[in-house]
Amino acid sequence: MLYQIFETQRSIMEPFSDLAQAAAKLYSNPLNPMAQTPLAQRVSAGYALMHRLGKDYEKPEFGIKTVKVNRVDVAIHERIEIDKPFCELRRFKRFSDDAATLLQLKAQPVVLIVAPLSGHYATLLRDTVKTMLQDHKVYITDWKNARLVPLSDGEFHLDDYINYVQEFIRHLQATYGHCHVVSVCQPTVPVLAAVSLMASRGEKTPLTMTMMGGPIDARKSPTSVNNLATNKSFEWFENNVIYRVPANFPGAGRRVYPGFLQYTGFVAMNPDRHANSHYDFFKDLIKGDDASAEAHRKFYDEYNAVLDMDADYYLETIQTVFQDFKLVNGTWDVKGVDGKVERVRPQDIKGTALMTVEGELDDISGSGQTRAAQDLCSGVPASERRHLEVEGAGHYGIFSGRRWRDMVYPQLVKFILNHAPKTASKSTSKAPATVQPKTEVKTAAKTPTKTPTKAAPKTVTKPVAKAAAKTATQRPSQTPVKAVASPKTSVKTAWVQTGKKA
Repeated sequence: MLYQIFETQRSIMEPFSDLAQAAAKLYSNPLNPMAQTPLAQRVSAGYALMHRLGKDYEKPEFGIKTVKVNRVDVAIHERIEIDKPFCELRRFKRFSDDAATLLQLKAQPVVLIVAPLSGHYATLLRDTVKTMLQDHKVYITDWKNARLVPLSDGEFHLDDYINYVQEFIRHLQATYGHCHVVSVCQPTVPVLAAVSLMASRGEKTPLTMTMMGGPIDARKSPTSVNNLATNKSFEWFENNVIYRVPANFPGAGRRVYPGFLQYTGFVAMNPDRHANSHYDFFKDLIKGDDASAEAHRKFYDEYNAVLDMDADYYLETIQTVFQDFKLVNGTWDVKGVDGKVERVRPQDIKGTALMTVEGELDDISGSGQTRAAQDLCSGVPASERRHLEVEGAGHYGIFSGRRWRDMVYPQLVKFILNHAPKTASKSTSKAPATVQPKTEVKTAAKTPTKTPTKAAPKTVTKPVAKAAAKTATQRPSQTPVKAVASPKTSVKTAWVQTGKKA
């Protein structure tokens, strides 16, 4: 009933919000005589603020069109690799017509970023994705709004979340032979469970897993989020925050934790800060500070866009992670896609390096909560584990903004590079930029002889080889030669440097 009341109110306010937007443009238009009056800027700013407070915020776009790789602009194309009922595995495919850059892109490691399913869309990690695209092939879990998922697609449980993550990892391993996993906030727990189950079955696990600001052990340094979950019973959550989707959505009738309730909780944590931010936006519009006003719009376009979570998934997360602490107590059983129930045993992980990241001022996942993964993964050698605490960083600072780019990301790049597959130097199809010239030439020479076709006789391949050798000797300073030689040096240096730190 509450959900329907909210939707009715939103529908009533929508035309007034649109009217406020039109009025704001009217009073700020330089061609309008009224815009020249002394109070015009204040009136326009007031209407603009009214519009933003009353508008409906839809899912934002990632909007990443290009990134720079070694000062070369590389085009980005988003595409969906796997489409599941409640999630899309989204790939950010990179394109370049620069030969040296293309070789480098092909040799870079593949990373699966597991975005949180805790109220906001995966676009909250836009800065994370954009930064990592400079040095990695990037995939991300793009979770769907539960109110848009028809009842015919079934329910969604915490176990399903874990099964999704395992399926995505297997897909990347089948495509590239290996992958790295980065989880931010909420997914640190199900990702650790997913990798643990794979290790217990003897499956191939990711080369590395990086966990950033997540509630691995929510008992440590409890925050207001943890206190709410422990002070209220499971029944309280089920009776007070779970509602059915209204009839005007594809997921009509589905039990969900509505996004507007989550947003209310976000704002209630720091109401004064949000109020001051909106007032600063009003003053920036009056002063004509367009840059600051636009920064405000971009932040709240993302912050105010929330999604509904399936009730089963949400309630099971509350009980498993924040009330019963099943992961750290060793009592967590997960049902796989085959119906088999298995116990989560992080100590079975042995071939996956672990990195944990925490923010010094994190008010959502307190100090020590993420670091607890270091003790749980006792099977991982100490030399393959590291922990990073980011000075002066809050929760969002460890994966977005200046501290993420300057303090966290450089360490993450080194960690991933230090655990690159040992066979990478022998592969020509997946990592040509890191292959030594001799190995690459041998592989190219052997390829025609292995092909059981008579369409490529020796009389054709010899002139090509001679021409290539002649070109290489006549023009030793040309770009094609450097494109092969330089990656060899840089990779060797990186291995030495990271080896010292390990």
